Amino acid sequence: MVLQEAPESAQCLCPSLASLNAKDVLRKRHKRRSRQHQRFMARKALLQEQGLLSMPPEPGASPLPTPSGAAPGTEAASSRRQRPRAGSGSAPCRRRPTSREALGPLPSKYVAIDCEMVGTGPRGRVSELARCSVVSYHGDVLYDKYIRPEMPIVDYRTRWSGITRQHMLKAIPFQVAQKEILKLLKGKVVVGHALHNDFQVLKYVHPRSQTRDTTYVPNLLNPPGLHARARVSLKDLALQLLHKKIQVGRHGHSSVEDATTAMELYRLVEVQWEQQEASSPWAHREDREPDSSTDMEQYMEDQYWPEDLAQGSSGGRRQTQDSRE
Repeated sequence: MVLQEAPESAQCLCPSLASLNAKDVLRKRHKRRSRQHQRFMARKALLQEQGLLSMPPEPGASPLPTPSGAAPGTEAASSRRQRPRAGSGSAPCRRRPTSREALGPLPSKYVAIDCEMVGTGPRGRVSELARCSVVSYHGDVLYDKYIRPEMPIVDYRTRWSGITRQHMLKAIPFQVAQKEILKLLKGKVVVGHALHNDFQVLKYVHPRSQTRDTTYVPNLLNPPGLHARARVSLKDLALQLLHKKIQVGRHGHSSVEDATTAMELYRLVEVQWEQQEASSPWAHREDREPDSSTDMEQYMEDQYWPEDLAQGSSGGRRQTQDSRE
């Protein structure tokens, strides 16, 4: 009897052990995110103390003049006494938007991207995509793959890109990677540093109203030493604002590290940036701007071309294929 009951007890213990392991994994992940958030908030508080990052007023709040001899705490008390009660006959007060409403889209709508390029074409002067990384609002890696360029690589630019010949052994074709990446970017607010370079190698156009380029961060903060240059590198911004060293060593840049850093910089000025975006002229015309992730390939199909050009293009493609063969 004992021999028969032992396997049953072991079977009963297996689910409980599995559930404990799953809980441990979730608990460790929660602790890791908590530590990251604490470090982020500490950096933000330090910037506010140094005067590099100001606390924006709540939307709709207008500061009241404080008497010269009044104590600092009397202003809030007087404002509470002067606030009209409901049903007193005065105009109804509008509900103030919460901090999440003031920030605009939810965190799940934000992603950060960074691309590493290699050189193709004459003397390797043509930049093509060789690695792309996409991270979430909280820094989780959503995508990180090596990509084989459409043309032969002339210069790996390893000192900056970190790409080597060995990485291309497990790389995927550009057309496959492009579809995967654009699927992640569709409908998202994209954060990055000098995003025009990333979009160029992706052969993609993202709506301006859904783009947050961190080269604009100095214009929002305007601290001493940052406004002197038209464009500040991501490395310098990370060192001065996040007290974080990136792009060090001889192995080149890490696109995951750069994308994560860009998202951290954006979160420092998220409130100011979204308030400015809400009042900008293009805030109410998102749908007018093109998103090439859905129609880029369709425009190259013959059905969208005039008949004479379609015939000529099909003949040209046949000649090109014959020459390749």
